[in-house]
Amino acid sequence: MSIKSYIGKRAKPTKGSSENIKVSDYMTTNLITFRPDQSVLEVMNTLIKKRISGGPVVNEKNELVGIISEGDCIKQISSSRYHNHPMSDMKVEEHMVKNVDTIDGDMNVFDAAEVFLSSKHRRFPILREGKLVGQISQKDVLKAALKLKGNTWR
Repeated sequence: MSIKSYIGKRAKPTKGSSENIKVSDYMTTNLITFRPDQSVLEVMNTLIKKRISGGPVVNEKNELVGIISEGDCIKQISSSRYHNHPMSDMKVEEHMVKNVDTIDGDMNVFDAAEVFLSSKHRRFPILREGKLVGQISQKDVLKAALKLKGNTWR
């Protein structure tokens, strides 16, 4: 397993500037997570029911071990059909992405926007002391920008 972490610049913000807006101020903390031993069918049902496109996979210690998405599930639908294998036997741990990029919760939200622009990711998990504590999405960055527009942009 390989966890990558993007750490933003550490310049001190000036008081009252938008520079002190952290990822942790806008991240989602009430996450729908999955377990490695869950079936892919369970994941698909949850994704549809909760109207989400993916979620973090955590172990019993709430440590991030992967991410599973709609795309991962679609790959398995195609593979199981081609090889004529039942989908009920497929487990998350066999089909999740294990090489997960993360963002530091202390990173400036606008530095995080740059990371989104340079990657193909729509969301990044946030870890604290190895435990999953939240997730930042592109939509969260947009919310931060809209909130600050009236206060700091001309």
